[in-house]
Amino acid sequence: MIPISDKIAEYLTDLFGSDAVTHYGKYLEDDPATYLRSNSIKTNRDEVQKDLLSNYGIATVILSEISDALKVVGDKTFIGKTLEHSIGEYYIQSLSSMIPPIVLNPQPTDKVLDLCSAPGSKTTQLAALMQNKGTLLVNEIQLDRLKTLVFNLERMNVVNAGVIHSKGEVLSRFFQNHFDKILVDAPCSGLGILQKKNEVSNWWTKEKAEQLSELQYRLLLSALKMAKVGGEIVYSTCTLSVEENEFVIDKLLKKFPIKLLPITLPVHSHNAFTQFREVQLDESLQHAKRIIPWEVNSEGFFIVKILKEDEIDVDNPAERKRHPFTFIPARKLNKQLDFLTSIFEIKKSVFERYKYLQKGNDIFFVNEDWNEENLMMFERIGTKFANIDKYGNFILHTQAAEILKNEIHKNIVALSSNEELKKYLDGGTIKKDFPFRGQAVVKFRNKILGTGGISVDGLKSRYPRSKRTQEIEY
Repeated sequence: MIPISDKIAEYLTDLFGSDAVTHYGKYLEDDPATYLRSNSIKTNRDEVQKDLLSNYGIATVILSEISDALKVVGDKTFIGKTLEHSIGEYYIQSLSSMIPPIVLNPQPTDKVLDLCSAPGSKTTQLAALMQNKGTLLVNEIQLDRLKTLVFNLERMNVVNAGVIHSKGEVLSRFFQNHFDKILVDAPCSGLGILQKKNEVSNWWTKEKAEQLSELQYRLLLSALKMAKVGGEIVYSTCTLSVEENEFVIDKLLKKFPIKLLPITLPVHSHNAFTQFREVQLDESLQHAKRIIPWEVNSEGFFIVKILKEDEIDVDNPAERKRHPFTFIPARKLNKQLDFLTSIFEIKKSVFERYKYLQKGNDIFFVNEDWNEENLMMFERIGTKFANIDKYGNFILHTQAAEILKNEIHKNIVALSSNEELKKYLDGGTIKKDFPFRGQAVVKFRNKILGTGGISVDGLKSRYPRSKRTQEIEY
């Protein structure tokens, strides 16, 4: 563990008093608590708790104040290496990190934007809160983090999201007065997560925090322009500096028609500062909240909820040109969907719950109420539904099998051992005789894992290559 630097110690003392460095230092020396968020898109908290204990001996306790949250109280060695984690039944996420989406409180009928999405903990939580319905747009500027975001969207079976790769501070040129709710979980200096990124001590300075605050201001201003009048924005950071938190909000309050809404957090918190040293800030900042890491045994956070009260002008709005791919109504895919129905006994009405898109030989699907007509901005929409074979037939994708698991009634193969499970997850062939040939859906411990193809040679796994990189304890 890298010790708290002198610059950080001096800053924390100025901010919270002489005991802050001692408290933070002791917290950093201890083994930090591990929390999980069960994925309500796929399962429920009770099932996750039961499976972790019975299959791995991992004990957890329910945190009643936060829906879907569990705290690991036993051995957590394998918490990131379970089958349940691999197939997205839970996300390892700090307690504090779960709070901004709860404060935003998106509904299934909302049009929602997550402006700074990767790696996807809060994004997938937003999708779960929306019951995988409505319209969720998620944006990430860094390409390597974008790949991680897509991986987690797939792992958690999110089907209501469109992914954008853009600078968040310029996105308002394309979306004006567009969203009901926006989350801005901004890049920050990380003073609240030294237990996770203790290298922050090597580079943190007040000047770097001030530089970051300029980006945070631009991101939040962009979000304000993109929100509808009456829309709500939650701004959060995992840092403790006033430069990146209160000062940013105070500057916006002075310039734009917004107000701060009162919020109540499910963990111990403090009102944000309304005065720091000689600087007097807007009194409404008392509605913003600070979470102190050593007080909650989790990350430090700043959270504020903003209401947009009137129009805000957008400089140089850009025309969004139409993307070459378009939605395909389910009725135009009757032949291919009938083919899947004959194999898996999926009712045709189930397919009508989704919209479809084609990209090369890949078919994607998104929930039917996803509502964003102009598709130019998107790297992808929804998740993979099927591949098209050389005969024009649909080969059901693992993502679709997981999402449609309760609707599939035929051609389901149950793996019978950990050896078969490992072979399947590694993309291999399980060489034994099966009672049918062709497409199959594969399950283990009554959990749908994905798809495969059965021939005279056995069951050939179609588990996606992107998921085979995960280390699993068998």
